[in-house]
Amino acid sequence: MPVSDLSSVAQDYLKIIWSATEWSDGPVTVKLLSERMGVRAATVSDGVRRLSEQGLVEHERYGGVALTEAGRRHAVAMVRRHRLIETFLVQELGYGWDEVHDEAEVLEHAVSDELVERMDRRLGFPARDPHGDPIPTSDGTPRRPDAMPLLEAEAGAPVTVVRISDSDPAVLRLLRDLGIGLDTAVTVEAHGPSTGPVTVHVGGATVSLSETAAGAVWVAAHL
Repeated sequence: MPVSDLSSVAQDYLKIIWSATEWSDGPVTVKLLSERMGVRAATVSDGVRRLSEQGLVEHERYGGVALTEAGRRHAVAMVRRHRLIETFLVQELGYGWDEVHDEAEVLEHAVSDELVERMDRRLGFPARDPHGDPIPTSDGTPRRPDAMPLLEAEAGAPVTVVRISDSDPAVLRLLRDLGIGLDTAVTVEAHGPSTGPVTVHVGGATVSLSETAAGAVWVAAHL
């Protein structure tokens, strides 16, 4: 069964479950899904139950939600759609990186598999989207880079920005205005208290980032 045969709600559930574990080792719970989808926990429980009946997820009462192999295939297909659409909107239609998430959320349910593959070819088979999130290959292989949160980067060591979470468009705009984007070289000058700012050196300037802004940035060792 192709992913297009699933309902848009089922597609959303599978994509969010997979995405929740892409950059975190924490369990995927009904509470987490409720928060991310903006619906009541009871609604999520019903949705998870239906996915379980379809053989797409496994869920023990009061436990975590995990994808089956079939569920994972569909989830990766939806992630691939979403990130290719975001990349197409930025590279071909001139959208800003802070504008594309909501557009892709709508379009990902409407495009055909053929259109997705044509976009991939048109874009030159990109490995990542405008925010640095890896675009799975057509056979479903993930491409997650070896990266860590900026909040965990050692002070004094130069690093390169490889991913910026797109969950908050305001944070994307702030980082853009500070000159922090993909492939930007930065050095952590100092870490503040757990609720305080992170001071980084970027482009000849020293700037302070809130925990929220710094928490959106993932980095890799500077080459």
